[in-house]
Amino acid sequence: MVILPLLTLLGKTTIYICGKHMSNKIKHSGIIESVNGGHVIVRILQAAACGECVVSSHCHASGAKEKLIDVYETPASTRKKGDQVTVVASTKTGARAVALGFGVPFLLMLAVLFTAMGLTGSEPIAALSALLSLIPYYIGLYVCRNKISGKISFWIE
Repeated sequence: MVILPLLTLLGKTTIYICGKHMSNKIKHSGIIESVNGGHVIVRILQAAACGECVVSSHCHASGAKEKLIDVYETPASTRKKGDQVTVVASTKTGARAVALGFGVPFLLMLAVLFTAMGLTGSEPIAALSALLSLIPYYIGLYVCRNKISGKISFWIE
């Protein structure tokens, strides 16, 4: 499931997930793949309804059959492999992930594109510069993954 669109009106966030009005949580059912102390890995499966969803072409969940989600619980989890669970994330978490994965890189590319175009006057150089600007961004994102994972987290409901 993905959050599209995020619309803020009068301080309230309205979220549409696959065309339905939902609460401020993103939920996905899955099966526990492994448990190691407080670290639980949950395999979420693509819902059959995704094929009929109006935003499925923009959603990463619709393109993948299954994904592994890391959930950290304290104290150590009493869950076991094979348990059916619901993995939950806040919409703020989803919005942050979308911003870091798509929004910031897009804005970075636009800034570099227009700056390079203004400095060089060459469209090919500006386009190549904009694309190459993503390399240090995603390297930086990878280096900061542990810090980011503290802000983008899931829990089991």
